[in-house]
Amino acid sequence: MRILLTGANGFIGSQLLAGLRARGHEMVAAVRDPAAFRRKWPGVETLGVNFNRDTRPEAWRSRLAGADAVINCAGVLHGGRGQDIEAIHAIAPIALFDACAAAEIRRVVQVSAISADDEAGTEYSVTKKRADDHLRTLPLDWTVLRPSLVYGEGSYGGTSAVRGLAGLPGITPLVGDGSAAFRPIHIDDLVETVARVVETDRFARQTLEPVGPEVVTLRGLIEKYRSWLGLAPVPTLTIPMPVMRVAAGIADLAGGGPLGTASLRQLEVGNAGREPATAFADKIGFTPRRMDDMLARRPAQTQDLWHARLYFLRPLLRAVLILLWIGSALAGVLAPVASYAMVDAAFSSLGLPSRPLALAFSGVDLLIAGALLVRWRPHWMAAIQVAVVAGYTILLTVLAPALWLEPFGALLKNLPILALIGVWMVLEEER
Repeated sequence: MRILLTGANGFIGSQLLAGLRARGHEMVAAVRDPAAFRRKWPGVETLGVNFNRDTRPEAWRSRLAGADAVINCAGVLHGGRGQDIEAIHAIAPIALFDACAAAEIRRVVQVSAISADDEAGTEYSVTKKRADDHLRTLPLDWTVLRPSLVYGEGSYGGTSAVRGLAGLPGITPLVGDGSAAFRPIHIDDLVETVARVVETDRFARQTLEPVGPEVVTLRGLIEKYRSWLGLAPVPTLTIPMPVMRVAAGIADLAGGGPLGTASLRQLEVGNAGREPATAFADKIGFTPRRMDDMLARRPAQTQDLWHARLYFLRPLLRAVLILLWIGSALAGVLAPVASYAMVDAAFSSLGLPSRPLALAFSGVDLLIAGALLVRWRPHWMAAIQVAVVAGYTILLTVLAPALWLEPFGALLKNLPILALIGVWMVLEEER
């Protein structure tokens, strides 16, 4: 079967791609950056799509040529930074589904979310539901899948945040009392679910909730991951919901993600579904595995521990760099010339005015801080930061080499700063 798969570069999409290829299906991956995707999947046919722009059925018709089925996995947790959540979750998928109906592609699978309903009231849930509802009106053999928390060997979004909480040293903070409920399902079981939906007619025109066999609270999830990582138990710190809402609002200013307001609201509403525990297993024809059993099948490795421990260090590194550049800018503006007399003397000997140069450098520092704040092109910003810090270091080494012996390490501190920028650059690249 020839299957067009959108969102093939995501956590769920990439696992579906691998799993369905292994079953002999001809996969066509629809992704935003085909060139980068082909480096990772050289043997997969790839199409360039952009859900922010491909919002009319005409944009999809040629891409559907020869397809027997379509699986939509595209999604984002929140909008911003060039991501239009309404377009990605609703307008573009609706255009895709309408194009499928026009092209008479009968089998369409929408991978939605268990929280995609009006109760949550978030932009994430409402836009997901719009696409689900529209698909259900079309004369297609559609299936809407609304999984609970999906976990596996890799992680992204919410599962990465849970791993990060599990990896914190000394104490485990809990959202509220940690009773938020999930029915986690392993990615292998979700792949098996999608395969059965695509390969048979049994699930046409149905909405299914792929869930695991047990309800696990947020506290339980963290405990399971901490044990899997081989870390000793630590005390928990419950954070009241009003405090969490303030923290989530602050996180929204920095990009949101799994720590933002949308995620917190989804957590409050719940991700366990409303059907009995055995309902999904009875419908799909197999019983998903327990989380303890699946974690035991693949023991944690060094990279898993590093990922968990580094998860919350990434935003901390970014915050530190922003403060560094703001502090550097303010120092250049507010510091009296006497405080950098050695540098002033060196510039004066060359006939250069040190004060205007200090103000110009401060302007550069502020621009860098602003770019980091809005997360503008991390790769470029890493190169710019390295160039500026290295440039400062080389220039001052030439003009005032005695600064290397300065008691407070005026130049020596630039070496760990360069290393910090390098670590931040690596952690910012998720795909």
